[in-house]
Amino acid sequence: MTKAGSGMFATALDELGAVLARTDEARIDAACEMLADAARIAVYGCGREALQVKGFAMRLYHLGLPVSVVGDMTTPPMGKGDVFLVSSGPGETTTVLTLMRVARAAGAKVLLLTAEPESSAEKLADFTLLIPAQTMASDQGAARTSVLPMGSLFEGALFVLFEIMVLKLKALTKATPEAMRARHTNME
Repeated sequence: MTKAGSGMFATALDELGAVLARTDEARIDAACEMLADAARIAVYGCGREALQVKGFAMRLYHLGLPVSVVGDMTTPPMGKGDVFLVSSGPGETTTVLTLMRVARAAGAKVLLLTAEPESSAEKLADFTLLIPAQTMASDQGAARTSVLPMGSLFEGALFVLFEIMVLKLKALTKATPEAMRARHTNME
C-alpha cells in the first residue's frame, strides 16, 4: 500500500474512533435496555443507513429478539410495548418522519439514531442516541469535517456502534454464541 493510501485509512479510522468516543455510552446502554425489553422491534433507515440498520436487525434476530424490517411484507403492526428503531443522520428525512408519527400513534416508543440534535426527527423521538458525525446535512463547505464523502462517516459509525450494541445486548439477554449461531440462516 502506498504511503498516501495508508494515510487515508488512518485518517478515516481516526475519524470513526473520534465519533464513537464522543457517543454517550450511558445512552447506548439505555438504548440497549429499550431493545431488550421491547415486545417487538421494527427498524428503518434510508439509503446506506438502511444497509447498516438491516445488518443490525439480522444480529438482533440472532440474539433471539423479535425484530422486523419496515418495508418487508412480514413486518407486524407496531403497538404498545414495541420499539421502532430508526436511523436518520440528517434528521429531516420525510419517510422517517412519517413512520415515526405512525409508530407513535400506534403506541410504540421511537428510538432515534441521528447526528442532528435539533432536527425534526429528534423532536418526535422518545429517546435519541446522538452520533456526532458528518452526514449529508453537514458535508458542504465549512461544515464538512470528514475526509469521507457525504454521510459515510455516520454510516461507518453506525456499523461499529451496532456491533458494540450487539455485545451489550448479548450480555443483557444472556444469549450464547451457540444459540446465536443456531439462529443463523441455512438458506445461503
